[in-house]
Amino acid sequence: MSITTLEELFIHDLSDIYSAEKQITRALPKMARAATSETLIAAFNKHLEETRGQIERIQQLVDVTEGVKIKRMTCHALEGLAEEAQELIDTVEKGEVLDAGLIGAAQKVEHYEIATYGTLHAMALKLGYKDAAKLLAETLAEEKSTDEKLTQIAQAAA
Repeated sequence: MSITTLEELFIHDLSDIYSAEKQITRALPKMARAATSETLIAAFNKHLEETRGQIERIQQLVDVTEGVKIKRMTCHALEGLAEEAQELIDTVEKGEVLDAGLIGAAQKVEHYEIATYGTLHAMALKLGYKDAAKLLAETLAEEKSTDEKLTQIAQAAA
């Protein structure tokens, strides 16, 4: 399928992040089990709940935005980031070093999400999807907050 309009690109990117969020709900519990810091475990578990809410928000966006429907696809970027996190879990001894690696892996995911939701928000505004833009802005704010929290956890552990 070739993308020729901003609306088609919006739907593609929305479908991609929907896939990413689904993958994140599978990766976060593994990361929480591998972590040793109680603060980090709590952050992963909190973000898992937020991610479930973000998936619901995407579904709500589709419901309120005429002509927008999620396409079945796989977010290959998240697939790779999840594989990197799993490789850390498999090769680094449980403890502070693994926790540091997991924070880095989680922040890579957050930065991908921040970039994607920022782009989607801008496209929604350009397309006149005001309700969608509001929902996307809520998720973007959550992703930025999670990234900041992970930085604080890393700095406290240093």
